Amino acid sequence: MTTLLMVKGHPKTAEQSFSMKGFDKFLEVYRATHPDDDVQIIDVFHDDVPEIDDDMMTGWAQLQSGIAFTDLSTAAQAKITRFNELTEQFMAADKIVLANPLWNLMIPTKVKAWIDTTVITGKTLKYAATGAVGLVSGKKLLHIQANGGIYEGNDPASRYVKDIFNFIGLTDFESVYVEGQAYAPQNADVILNDALVKIENIAKTF
Repeated sequence: MTTLLMVKGHPKTAEQSFSMKGFDKFLEVYRATHPDDDVQIIDVFHDDVPEIDDDMMTGWAQLQSGIAFTDLSTAAQAKITRFNELTEQFMAADKIVLANPLWNLMIPTKVKAWIDTTVITGKTLKYAATGAVGLVSGKKLLHIQANGGIYEGNDPASRYVKDIFNFIGLTDFESVYVEGQAYAPQNADVILNDALVKIENIAKTF
């Protein structure tokens, strides 16, 4: 069975967010055209997505020194367990859709926390004499991002998302931008509808 992982990277719903309108459109069309696939959804603002903090860094260091997992602090055990679950979920997915807004030229910090669970030495990349080598293959990712301005993929957030997934070996990467509505609010409906048409067409064959 093919597994699609949908990553919701906005705290609001489609009623208030262009990126979530794209997320919902993709999900609707994909489910209709791929009824047998396993669709999983992670909502980074409302699900448990631990950020790398002192508990986790201390716990990882202790594990590397030989300390048993059960001897870690309760907080470290809980956070590392959940972090590992998210890593395994990503690794098991065949397809990924990430939808987020552009906030101050960057992705939301909650999205960054989720991305951190996908960049793991020994699982999704390794280091060789020539440098980092991505280990992720056979996956594809669609990035949906809503921008008030027009950047055509040249904003720091879009470049980061593409670069970090390329870094771990995921090169089958496609983007759809819902952008320019802040510059031309009178054209917001046209901008949105054009993007939704692109998203619908991608979803049918993704």
